[in-house]
Amino acid sequence: MIIQKQWFMLAAVAADGMTNKPTATTFSSTTRINMRLNKNTLHTVLLALMLGVFASSPVRAGEPVTLMHVHGLSYSADGKQLLIPSHHGLAVFENGRWSKAAGPAHDYMGYSATRDALYSSGHPAPDSGLTSPFGLIKSRDGGKTWQQLGLTGESDFHTLATSYATNAVYVLNHLPNSRMSQAGIYYTLNDGLKWTRAAAKGLGPKLNSLAVHPTDAALVAAGADDGLYLSRNSAESFERLAGGKQVLAASFDLDGQHLWFSTHAGKAALVRIALKAGAKAEEVPLPALTKDAVAYIAQNPVRRSEIAIATFTRHVFLSKDQGRSWTQIAKDGKTRE
Repeated sequence: MIIQKQWFMLAAVAADGMTNKPTATTFSSTTRINMRLNKNTLHTVLLALMLGVFASSPVRAGEPVTLMHVHGLSYSADGKQLLIPSHHGLAVFENGRWSKAAGPAHDYMGYSATRDALYSSGHPAPDSGLTSPFGLIKSRDGGKTWQQLGLTGESDFHTLATSYATNAVYVLNHLPNSRMSQAGIYYTLNDGLKWTRAAAKGLGPKLNSLAVHPTDAALVAAGADDGLYLSRNSAESFERLAGGKQVLAASFDLDGQHLWFSTHAGKAALVRIALKAGAKAEEVPLPALTKDAVAYIAQNPVRRSEIAIATFTRHVFLSKDQGRSWTQIAKDGKTRE
């Protein structure tokens, strides 16, 4: 039985009435600055404005952290922080404690991380004065500041995936915009300077997720209602790698040899499979999940046996032994320390 993602999304956002979530997929996503305005600093300010960089708001130290929504999951490049984009900015879990990231409290959607940057789409904080939606934005400092890469005011990408070491970005576009003439999967290898549409031949119905290989930007995985698909030619064509179950989330292992994905077929499951012919999928034990499933998967780039998962009902779990045991760090969006 296919369970509608929208039902879970509505349950998760009932607290604040937020309803502008994707419905095309199934089951359920002033610091004071003292400066002299000499010629050099003025040039720097003008250059920043031209690049579309918008600065962070003050750190809200000591405030409780609640995950109103969970729109992604990633580790920092040094492996010390787990980052979760939510409806009000980035939440950070580090050294067993939760905090809010030093940066603007935007509503980040389609969030994905690489070795040296964060990429996202979404909507600006209400008091920011920025144009909504974001299109594609990028941060090189852990979310403190963000640079606009294009399609501002045009597109909000809820499905977005990046290649960890190459910075390739793939998106699922639902409506035409100034850079994309029709709906479909598009990718950029140069931060949005050029977008290429992928034909996605052979891909099953109702795309739920995308993932990009950490070092090979042409190797793309897609989770659909009828299984897991793999493309070796930049999403031009796909072949089904695993079928018979609804695939919700997908994430390449940073070893480049395996793929993690989540499924739902009567119950939630987390699976790891080798990227070779004839490989058998290995199911990873999960904590008990009732009317729920894994929405996001992240791997620590430094300690690769450490895995994090987030569910559609805003539970977050950590495993330090590649899924053999789990520790819950958030339940129904309420963080635990």
